[in-house]
Amino acid sequence: MGDMKDDFIIPLNGLKQGKTRFSWKAGAEFFRQFDNKDIKDAEILVDVDVEKSGTYLGIDAEVSGNLTVACDRCGDDVSLPIRTAISQSVKFGAEPVSGEEVVVSAEDERETVYLPEDGDELDMSQTVYDFACLALPMRKVHKDGECDPAALRFLSDGDFVPEEKSEESVESPFAVLKGLFDEENGR
Repeated sequence: MGDMKDDFIIPLNGLKQGKTRFSWKAGAEFFRQFDNKDIKDAEILVDVDVEKSGTYLGIDAEVSGNLTVACDRCGDDVSLPIRTAISQSVKFGAEPVSGEEVVVSAEDERETVYLPEDGDELDMSQTVYDFACLALPMRKVHKDGECDPAALRFLSDGDFVPEEKSEESVESPFAVLKGLFDEENGR
């Protein structure tokens, strides 16, 4: 299992000037390394361009593919497409202490990653994992009509109504506080 993580290593020693491309694939095993039990299956492609110019190192990656998770509505597996971009610049040396002025130019929208002066590799696995998980939608559900009807009937005791709130059922979160001051003032 250790050599799978090597896939996500960018070797910094001997990296030539200009652009170098790396391509990695990640499956369910990759997510299990991070103890993620929510992602049941995965088919992810990671394309990385590393640009070296003098001491500057820029990393642009695209993470795309499908993650299989449990549907929030019916509980069955649902495969959801994800696509996200990672944009970083690598600096060598200590991270600036908070309070120090960090100058960020307007065109440089990259996250800065600090590596030790003698750093000889950059492990992208945690970054790829984080970005892939964040690319999942907040609500993980099948497309309308694709949920397991038996599960929906079971969950709703036989009278499944699609999620449409009627006007009167929408209450303000403050409704419970409405009579509170009247009660206190009446004492």
